[in-house]
Amino acid sequence: MATLSPQPLILAGEGWADYGLVDSGHGRKLERYGDYRFVRPEPQAMWSPRIAGGEWDAHGEFVPGSDEDGGGRWQFDKAVPPGGWPLAWNEVKFTAQCTPFRHLGFFPDMAPVWNWMRGMLAGREDASTLNLFGYTGVGTLALSAHGPVTHVDASKKSVAQARENAALAGLQDRPVRWMIDDAAKFAAREVRREKRYDGIILDPPKFGRGPTGETWRLEENLPGLLADCRKLLDADSRFLFLTVYAVRMSSLALAGLMEELFTDLPGVIEHGDLAVREDEQSRLLPTAIFARWSNPE
Repeated sequence: MATLSPQPLILAGEGWADYGLVDSGHGRKLERYGDYRFVRPEPQAMWSPRIAGGEWDAHGEFVPGSDEDGGGRWQFDKAVPPGGWPLAWNEVKFTAQCTPFRHLGFFPDMAPVWNWMRGMLAGREDASTLNLFGYTGVGTLALSAHGPVTHVDASKKSVAQARENAALAGLQDRPVRWMIDDAAKFAAREVRREKRYDGIILDPPKFGRGPTGETWRLEENLPGLLADCRKLLDADSRFLFLTVYAVRMSSLALAGLMEELFTDLPGVIEHGDLAVREDEQSRLLPTAIFARWSNPE
């Protein structure tokens, strides 16, 4: 029986050569992406910036719209390549660019998750993994070092970018199955096919639409999707990692749902916050909540 660890964890990401959290405060954050710096909204940065006077030298800033669920636009003070520019995390290369959704083509706070998953599969080259809501494929390419990966996203544009990232990194021959599909419907079909995976990562949005107009609402649809993911794992599987952004929800709620569904598997269920540490500082900026099941050898 999987054991629930009651105490929350903090998975803190550190900056690396191509990314860093420079400063944060007053509801904003300053980040470096290679040679470029950007300011983005960050409601959880309720403290004051560390840089004297709060003056941030940035190439651009994302100014949010008036409604809290989205919208906004980029304002640039310096030239930025409109088609993006290459970055790298370990052997994985990818393109960063300023998207209309305030992101820059990947989620840097996921770096400790990528490291953790690779640690769970250490020594394996035949592990079969599933990346639901796979976005632009950085996590997929990280997992592909350990065996075949099925990458699923409803956005044709995101999957196309993921394939381009694989080519940029010289990893286009890695065993990845690229799927443009609704994540929940795909998982349900895999259950009917009696498929199994050694590991699953899923990063569902608060709200979204599938390729044929399917509607996704996290609070309504996550329990069913997670139940199907559980059916794709067995006692020899290694992990499931779930991240959730921008919701009024506790990580303990995610862990409680996972405990109910994973009661017949061995291993441990943990939960907590993802965070990013500021460059050369001890301050942590929380970014998301997570719950994970792991079954180490």
